[in-house]
Amino acid sequence: MNAKFFTGVLLLAALAHPVANVSARTGGAAKQQATTAASGSQVQDQDITLLRQDIRGKKKQLVAANLNLTPDEATKFWPVYDQYTTDLVKINDQKYALIKTYANDWGSITDARATDLITKAIGVDIQVSQLRLRYVPIFNKVISGKKTASFFQIDRRIQGMIDLQLMGAIPLVQAQQ
Repeated sequence: MNAKFFTGVLLLAALAHPVANVSARTGGAAKQQATTAASGSQVQDQDITLLRQDIRGKKKQLVAANLNLTPDEATKFWPVYDQYTTDLVKINDQKYALIKTYANDWGSITDARATDLITKAIGVDIQVSQLRLRYVPIFNKVISGKKTASFFQIDRRIQGMIDLQLMGAIPLVQAQQ
């Protein structure tokens, strides 16, 4: 599992990197990069949508390659997975909207705005955790507890790698000065 999993996650993380399109550098270079992104030369919304769809497809492939479902389990699992993904996308829409807002506002973010953005970002994280908690018993109805736990491990690892790439590409708020 590890070799297939980590190779796939690295691919997903590499794909996720362009989404933020904001350099991790600090100082003037980061401000220039963020300003350029906000001025319209950033990846267009439809490009981000296509990229996110591609990432979801690759994520599904990783789950399939690493979860070892029987044909009967797969028949029951994938519809639940698809609904979970649909619900997760709705939450992640908020995350990407926050990233876009941050990129557009970067360079002029006040203390109050910074607090608002981080509070909303933490709220998104809470929603994702609540979604996972809600889906544990649903997945447990169609696959074993061990496979449910494995699925959520895979899901969290993939999301963690994507988040690491995204966060590494976004400059710290204090770097805008």
